[in-house]
Amino acid sequence: HIDKLVVVEGYMDVVALARHGIDFSIATLGTATTGDHLNVLFRLTDNVFFCFDGDRAGRAAAWRALENALPQVREGRQIRFVFLPDGHDPDTYVNELGSEAFEQALDNGVALSDFLIGELASQVDMTTIDGKARLAELARPLIGKIPQGVFRELLMDSLADTVGLTASKLEKMIGQPDAYGAAKQLQAP
Repeated sequence: HIDKLVVVEGYMDVVALARHGIDFSIATLGTATTGDHLNVLFRLTDNVFFCFDGDRAGRAAAWRALENALPQVREGRQIRFVFLPDGHDPDTYVNELGSEAFEQALDNGVALSDFLIGELASQVDMTTIDGKARLAELARPLIGKIPQGVFRELLMDSLADTVGLTASKLEKMIGQPDAYGAAKQLQAP
């Protein structure tokens, strides 16, 4: 069992990291990380770090990874998102700043739950009731992908706290996400 794995985009990132003693990275080679990929990763480790450039494309790739990771999330598994400063990829970052700085960036990675809530909150006006309601609405299909369990409960607590509801009220509002999603699809024109 490996302590942790870092998912990067290119093989040159893997080579540069390995040259600096970071021998626990793998490259997606430009494809999105799928649920199947994550299944394999979680057989090897409980700690997966996605490392992306800090630009818009990097954040978009991270969001796709998050969506695909949700069905694999459960207690004991940790997924973090690491955003390097704009203009850097793991290759340039480790070559310029060294392995200690890269390891520090990993340690400062954003937990999946914080990334999910933070990204959704950035899309709405959190100072209004409408905005908070919209946040809960945006979160509904995402939460529906997460298996029942401790992680899902804690995420619901955190989301409830963010929108200013009790967890039980939010749970009622969101309901059974899968059933809701199916019902909504049936109503779509």
